[in-house]
Amino acid sequence: YEQHMLPKDNTISFPELIKLKRDGGQLSPAEIGTFVHGVTSGDIQNSQIGAMLMAIWQKGMTGEGTVPLTREMMNSGETFKWPKEWLVVDKHSTGGVGDKVSLPLAPALAACGCKVPMISGRGLAHTGGTLDKLESIRGFNVNQSVEQVKQILEDVGCCIVGQTENLVPADRVLYAIRDATSTVDSHPLIISSIISKKGAEGLSTLVLDVKFGRAALYKDVDSARCLAQSLITVGNKLGVKTGAVLSRMDSPIGQSVGNAVEVCEALECLKGRGSDDLKELVTNLGGHLLCMCGHSCTLESGKKEIALKLENGEALKKFEAMLMAQVVSADVAHSLCSNETDYFKHMKRAAHQTELEVPDNGAVLDIDGLALAEVLHKLGAGRTISGEEIDHSVGAEILVKIGQQIQKVAFRCIYTPFNARHECI
Repeated sequence: YEQHMLPKDNTISFPELIKLKRDGGQLSPAEIGTFVHGVTSGDIQNSQIGAMLMAIWQKGMTGEGTVPLTREMMNSGETFKWPKEWLVVDKHSTGGVGDKVSLPLAPALAACGCKVPMISGRGLAHTGGTLDKLESIRGFNVNQSVEQVKQILEDVGCCIVGQTENLVPADRVLYAIRDATSTVDSHPLIISSIISKKGAEGLSTLVLDVKFGRAALYKDVDSARCLAQSLITVGNKLGVKTGAVLSRMDSPIGQSVGNAVEVCEALECLKGRGSDDLKELVTNLGGHLLCMCGHSCTLESGKKEIALKLENGEALKKFEAMLMAQVVSADVAHSLCSNETDYFKHMKRAAHQTELEVPDNGAVLDIDGLALAEVLHKLGAGRTISGEEIDHSVGAEILVKIGQQIQKVAFRCIYTPFNARHECI
């Protein structure tokens, strides 16, 4: 990896920078460097950081400002460097309900010969986190050093890990304060957070899954398209070939929501089974990446190759190897990836199960992903503040599909009723 020194403008104080932005001024690249360096070094107080974030939220930032902000955040710590012959790719989702796409996608891409250093996050509010899902598996370790990540990529081709201590440290500080100051939905702050982390991964190609709908950050397709275009522009300007797919997020992806239950569904997808909508999203995003990085000549051929790796078991073998590389025992990894297995031999099983029945016969018109996620969050599946413990066993299995005629059971909810947060249900 490499570390970069940031340019600084020592002629202006932090309060003067805040005032400049508050009054609608544009910060120069050197002034942005001063702010980011202050964030990383601790020279700037949290109250001042919060004031700057609110000024950016209120006044916005042009592309000329967002690009240097992203670059300085990206270079605030380590950046990965890989062998030139590697095709290093990744995907990022803006968040949704039941989004377990990364779990089958990373090993499918590795089975195609790509290298996938997937640095993922944890869930907050109603959206689930990839790291939380994988930690449902006994022994899985998301904390890997730079050297360990490189070794796993050499040996397996993919890993799914947490952000290292020295990777984009400026984003770690800013993200926590954004959440505390209600500036999470700032366009330039979203862009700089996403692209700085992906740029630090040393990617050659990135595809973004930008969600829109009731259970997404952006409710309408036009807002999502605007964000996607800005992300593409900044990503490409920082040297990462970047593309985006817009996907609707009203109903959950697949037939399960929760941590352990989503791992089970991802494993079913890796075994060539599972829900059609999950397979479609995995093959679509994977196909775009293979086409963009030059591995496949067309989008369709890329999608077919990803689908083949899911069907023939090669992606499953990569997933099993990744589990073992990230400290899951060989016996557990092999059992989870065997054709017929009881997944909950190796993951916490919820103490209680409730089936929700519909009062009358009829047809399923809609499944409200946001409402379902909020209920599961209150049952312990999600966290309200960063670092809060969650119950990996809490989840829901959706037993129906939109348009289906039903007579009885619609949902199965599984939970362990020992969390204080359950009292509100």
